[in-house]
Amino acid sequence: MDITANTAEAVTVSLQELVDGTVSFDTLTKAFGPSSLGIILVKDLPPTFTDLRAKVLSNASYLAALPEPELDSLTSPESKYLVGWSCGKETLKSGHFDTLKGSYYVNCAFYQDASLDSAPADDFPDLPQYTAPNIWPSPTRLPEFRSSVESLCGLIIDTAALVAKACDRYAEANIEGYKPGYLHHVVTTSLTTKARLLHYFPGNQEEAESDDDWCATHLDHGCLTGLTSAMFLDEAASPPTLDPSGSASAPLPELPRSPDPSAGLYIRSRTDEIVKVNIPKDCLAFQTGEALQLITRGKFMAVPHFVKGG
Repeated sequence: MDITANTAEAVTVSLQELVDGTVSFDTLTKAFGPSSLGIILVKDLPPTFTDLRAKVLSNASYLAALPEPELDSLTSPESKYLVGWSCGKETLKSGHFDTLKGSYYVNCAFYQDASLDSAPADDFPDLPQYTAPNIWPSPTRLPEFRSSVESLCGLIIDTAALVAKACDRYAEANIEGYKPGYLHHVVTTSLTTKARLLHYFPGNQEEAESDDDWCATHLDHGCLTGLTSAMFLDEAASPPTLDPSGSASAPLPELPRSPDPSAGLYIRSRTDEIVKVNIPKDCLAFQTGEALQLITRGKFMAVPHFVKGG
């Protein structure tokens, strides 16, 4: 697959419009409907968002730079490597193990109850990827890792709940028998929401086997997937080294733009056109998944997308 793609402008709404319930059905159709890109941007977020994004994404670099034995201690084979650190466990479509990125998975049951580290095993038998307890790096190594991740996840889920309310208004008006408030209920009461913090390692053209080398073409299987923009770093100029006390220091300096303009999120449109979508640093994006497509009986559609490396 050789990409020659245009850049598409995603539909954008303000957080206040979502709070006020004034996002029009036409806007939602353009964002999620049968001819859409399946993505909406939310701007004018709370002031805490910028700081949380910088902390969390910087900590991904500090985390990935930890010694291998320390990273091994943060893995969870019993959860099928879907809790804590995971690298080289996924298989690419080529059949090779994916070593181009590392993931840190977190179960977000704490959104419902701060005492929960996962969904209760009794409620979800045979689903260890959701019932295995969260694993957190040592607070002496990455002092703000857990608190910043939990706070950012809470902000994203809060915003997703508002997007869900807008979708519910549309569905209640356009789908016969739709249960009022159903999607909002799913988002706000779920014990199986999963967060994934990604760190993409530096690559080169010789290593890349395809244009979707960082994350292969796929559909999300959930209702809504919340995304921040990527943070591009020059780790050679500003290495993610721990300070003399052995702890992570301040957020790393972010490059003003991607070193490779072609790197980023790509969506395959309804007309089979591949387009690049940029997420501004001060916005959250929400993509549709297969569950939302089923819930809305195809009124809102999941869209194939992938991530291309630099």
